[in-house]
Amino acid sequence: MKGKIKKTFAIVLSCSIFTAGVGATVFALSGSKDEKKQDEKPSVIVEESDSKDLLKDETVYVLAGSDGVVEKIIVSDWIKNSAERSSITEESALTNVENVKGDETYTINGDNMRVWDSQGNDIYYQGNIEKELPVDLAVTYKLDGKSISPAELAGKSGKVTIRFSYKNNQFETVSIDGENEKIYVPFAMLTGMILDNDIFRNIEVSNGKTINDGDRTIVAGLSFPGLQSNLNIDSEKFEIPDYVEITADANNFKLSNTVTIATNSIFNRFNTENLTSADDLTNAIGKLSDAMDQLMDGSSSLYDGLCVLLDKSEELVVGIDALANGAAQLKSGAGALDSGAADLCGGAKQLAVGLQQISANNNDLNAGAAQIFESLLNMANTQLSEAGLNVPTLTIENYADALNGVIASLDDKKIVSQAQATAKESVTNAVNEQKDAIKSSVTAAVREEVSAKVTSAVRGNVESQVLASMSMTKEQYDSAVEAGVITTERQTQITAAIDSQMQSDTVKALIDANIEEQLSSGEIQTLISSKTEEQAALIIEQKMNSTEVQSQITAALERAKSGAASISALKEQLDSYNSFYTGLNQYTAGVASAKDGADALNDGVVKLKAGTAELYAGINELCDGIFTLKNGAPALIDGITRLKDGSMKLSNGLKEFNESGVEKLTEAVDGDIGGLIARIKATIDVSKNYKSFSGISNDMDGRVKFIYRTEEIKAD
Repeated sequence: MKGKIKKTFAIVLSCSIFTAGVGATVFALSGSKDEKKQDEKPSVIVEESDSKDLLKDETVYVLAGSDGVVEKIIVSDWIKNSAERSSITEESALTNVENVKGDETYTINGDNMRVWDSQGNDIYYQGNIEKELPVDLAVTYKLDGKSISPAELAGKSGKVTIRFSYKNNQFETVSIDGENEKIYVPFAMLTGMILDNDIFRNIEVSNGKTINDGDRTIVAGLSFPGLQSNLNIDSEKFEIPDYVEITADANNFKLSNTVTIATNSIFNRFNTENLTSADDLTNAIGKLSDAMDQLMDGSSSLYDGLCVLLDKSEELVVGIDALANGAAQLKSGAGALDSGAADLCGGAKQLAVGLQQISANNNDLNAGAAQIFESLLNMANTQLSEAGLNVPTLTIENYADALNGVIASLDDKKIVSQAQATAKESVTNAVNEQKDAIKSSVTAAVREEVSAKVTSAVRGNVESQVLASMSMTKEQYDSAVEAGVITTERQTQITAAIDSQMQSDTVKALIDANIEEQLSSGEIQTLISSKTEEQAALIIEQKMNSTEVQSQITAALERAKSGAASISALKEQLDSYNSFYTGLNQYTAGVASAKDGADALNDGVVKLKAGTAELYAGINELCDGIFTLKNGAPALIDGITRLKDGSMKLSNGLKEFNESGVEKLTEAVDGDIGGLIARIKATIDVSKNYKSFSGISNDMDGRVKFIYRTEEIKAD
């Protein structure tokens, strides 16, 4: 019957990492520093590195039905801009692209490439795509051995089998030993789910592991679709799974979403340059054989050690005799201890009775002291209320904090600040009631200023029109006047003409319209609001500095000083009584504690007496046991003799394992290892070539992973 390799990845790829790993194993067994130096070689496992300053990190979310049929694909891309480029050009087949983290935008150039205005930032975006996936997922279900649809399975009970099958569609054609071969991108498919232990039991998974926390079981399975074909390994010898199968007994079946992660990144971490020849693997297997020889030598050392133990058994017998003598002395001492415990028991009882009598008055003492304290607090509450102070009702527990709070609130600076705040609130409310009048006054002043500016501007326009009718500009007119060319009489006529037009209804209407337009503008309205607030603030400040308001603040401060002194005196009185009250409580608590301690001591001594009796009885049994051990020493020696014989059988068994197991493994490596290395290299190279699902430009590095999520199955 063919054997299935459960930890497939570790076994199949062990050929590629054996050279680096076996040397360390042999060194650990031998402990030779010189040997380690001779065997060290560059590791075939390296960290992934990005050779370009742009990296597209792509995650493809595949939303599928409960049977694995694809319903929607969402691609999420992260372009890592390590060189802080201001512009990034990339190739992508995505549609409905949306920037999900920043505000960077893109355009499409003439080559149908997306050009991001990255501004030196990383780009995070997502979109949709309609494209064949590199690996197809199919999920099938069976109930009691018969196929069943997910909908029919919901709510059913019985033996359930869920199989996740994967078909690899992504390959390259590679020449190996002169033949063209399909080499599939080596995806590792990790399928996981969480099963409710109230629904599922006896859970098993092929090619995976289960973890049970009591309420739920986490199931994870691993497969490598296409890897069996890549390595051309006979499935009768090693079967690399391309599916994950879960079996369980279900009661009222329902299943939450399952998640499968597909990634080729684990294969991209292998350095194929260090896989150069079959000799590397053959030498490594030879070192494994050497390590096996050392293990066999260790089993021989175990046999020799047991021989020494047998020789020393006579010394052990002498020690057992000495132990028997000591046990007899221990038995005598235990008897004396039991007698002393009886005397201690009587004294502890008398102490407990005395403290019981003293503690009987504790409640009366505490109640009386508390009653007096409550009376003092009631008087204090009355005084504070009559003084008009808003203070929480004083109790034994809160009086100190409450009075300290009142005293702190009567601090000069706080009182002045509070009085100023109260006065300012009152003044501000009064001024705000006159806000409309203030605004009207400000509006009138602004209107007058706007009217003057508008009138001046309109007059300038009218003047230009009058002069234009005379074929002159304003500059020409002013120059002519200055040169004395235009007479005073003519100047008067021109001014009269301008004044005449300014008094016309048309010009007046124009001036009024411009004034109203400017007054209604946002800028002027903002100016009016600002000036209104400034005027109101000025009035508030004037009133706050008035003699009337300042007198009110001074009076409040004087009242606070007097109240603080009275409350401080009241607190000192209450503190004095509280010291007495606390001391009394501590005394009565101490008496009660002592009484409890005496009771506990009495109980403990009673238990001690019972324990010493048990100890004495136990030591009697110990003595009997030691003497039994003494009598059984010959049988112990006989057992060591048998153990020695068994260690010889272990040594012989290891020798047989070496001959039938390790040496046969060594012979197997002497086969076509070179061909396997070529296929491993081709597989890793094809994996490194697959960098993106949606597309990637030549100046980018890339890596991609796929996350398949199946729909949950609900019971009605």
